[in-house]
Amino acid sequence: QYSPESVAGADGHTDPAEITLPGCSCSSSSCAAPGCSCLCRGHNYSGQRLRDTQQGRFSRPVFECNALCGCGEPCPNRLVQRGLRLRLQVFPSPGKGWGVRALEPVPRGRFVCEYAGEVLGREEARRRMEAQSPQDSNYILALREHLHDGRVLETFVDPTRVGNVGRFLNHSCQPNLLMVPVRVHSVVPRLALFAATDIPAGEELCYDYSGRFRNSPGTGSEHKPLEENRGPRKPCYCGSPSCASVLPWDSSLFSTP
Repeated sequence: QYSPESVAGADGHTDPAEITLPGCSCSSSSCAAPGCSCLCRGHNYSGQRLRDTQQGRFSRPVFECNALCGCGEPCPNRLVQRGLRLRLQVFPSPGKGWGVRALEPVPRGRFVCEYAGEVLGREEARRRMEAQSPQDSNYILALREHLHDGRVLETFVDPTRVGNVGRFLNHSCQPNLLMVPVRVHSVVPRLALFAATDIPAGEELCYDYSGRFRNSPGTGSEHKPLEENRGPRKPCYCGSPSCASVLPWDSSLFSTP
């Protein structure tokens, strides 16, 4: 079932459509810092593009103006919520099944699409992972956001049954897309993919499934990759010079024997 945005999963754990974030009190149709309470969380957009994150150590979260804000639809702090604007094509990608490409050039920082699906609780995500056979395609994405006080926010999105074009994006060890958590109306983030470089028309769009691209792990134990050498590792066919030969694999959703 196609859905342009994430929906509540079958377990009813979280409803991403629920409005849970406060709005700004800006009376203008174009918010500006420092007067806007949304932009005070981070001024992340420049025109229709994401500001360059190459110098930052971590991918930073983005807060857009929302349904409770006093500003209008033209506000420049509304980008991901406007939805897909590029002409994308799902096509047969040799060795990988399906892939996605843009039918027009994509400048660096441009919003491409969301990775949308059912938002699940940890237990339902674990149940679905353990029910898969080695031959099944796994679309469940686990997002972990590390807060300054040591807490870790987890979001699980599964587009297997309900999703959008993002489910057809392949992994690359040298990707041209960057995934950033974007919050609009809800504390549940939307998994937005932006162009990490200028992308010519027809080039396959890919992102790093591990989340490490432009998001270098720190030295603390909470940032250690949750990968193991044992387990159902699948080969990577990205073909990049730095290819790791196998796809990233997170063992945390499997019960320990």
